[in-house]
Amino acid sequence: MSNRVKNIIVPIMAVILGMLVGTIIMIVTGYDALAAFTALWNGAFGEIYYTGEVIRQVTPLILAGLSVAFAFRTGLFNIGVEGQLIVGWLAAVWVGVAFELPAVIHTLVAVIASGVAGALWAFIPGLLKAKFRVHEVIVTIMLNYTALHVTNYIIRSVLSEKSDRTEMIKETATLRSSFLEGLTDYSRLHWGIVIALIAVFIMWFLLEKTTRGYELRSVGFNQHASHYAGMNVDKNIILSMVISGAFAGLAGAMEGLGTFGYASIKGGFTGVGFDGIAVALLGGNGPIGVILAALLFGALKVGALNMPLEAGVPNELVDIIIALIVFFVAASYMIRLFIDRISKKGVK
Repeated sequence: MSNRVKNIIVPIMAVILGMLVGTIIMIVTGYDALAAFTALWNGAFGEIYYTGEVIRQVTPLILAGLSVAFAFRTGLFNIGVEGQLIVGWLAAVWVGVAFELPAVIHTLVAVIASGVAGALWAFIPGLLKAKFRVHEVIVTIMLNYTALHVTNYIIRSVLSEKSDRTEMIKETATLRSSFLEGLTDYSRLHWGIVIALIAVFIMWFLLEKTTRGYELRSVGFNQHASHYAGMNVDKNIILSMVISGAFAGLAGAMEGLGTFGYASIKGGFTGVGFDGIAVALLGGNGPIGVILAALLFGALKVGALNMPLEAGVPNELVDIIIALIVFFVAASYMIRLFIDRISKKGVK
């Protein structure tokens, strides 16, 4: 069996195993698994409103997943997606509140600001990695907390008068659409899904069809060989982190300009950036895989809200299932070993 086929089978088996173990946990703890999954499906796709909410939830997950996946594909591990998302969120809202611009231009400037903010925040670990070989995992984890507390301070002390949130962004900057809301029975679906899909295409085109993308992947695969071939390793490391951070910043704009329309004091992380790691892992760090994984996670998260109401099952069980799926993806070596043994038996 080819590696390409294995790369498709492994995440599918991880999802099946995660669902299976989750079902066993439900049964052992006395819940009706069939009723739970029926409620989950109805809560995600039973009505057009829920479907709109699923797509809305999927939008930032795609961008967060692309951020992690891009870094993975270029040999880096960006754990700082959450922090980059938060600063991107704040930058987008600041532009949305502070400037008076025509409708489409205002939205475009706010979205660009979010990408630039995320890129600048990711530039820090990229520079430290390139120049001083400081591991990006440590720096990005610490910068998550820095981003959280710095943005909270700016919101409380600069963008609002001792309030826990900013003003609502101006209508000219919003991603919300009365057309999409009416189409989905007034869900919070917004035009950000189009931006997310454009970002998917950009990642694929950049990595697969450009010389720069080849250099980025080459440096990630083997820095010494890339340096010997005449590539600027340090420049490519920094560029990789900057692009990854830009995707994460855009994810923040989806929340600031679309779902909420403001930035508020956060008592903790949003979780979207960390979910992006799971999305990238399940999606095999590929653009299409990221879309499918984000759709699965978005459906699980939105559908879970209906489980206590319709089936009396706590929605925390969905978090357990997601954790199990990630576990089986991380333990893909065991799944691959199982597939190899089945293949060998089939050949015999």
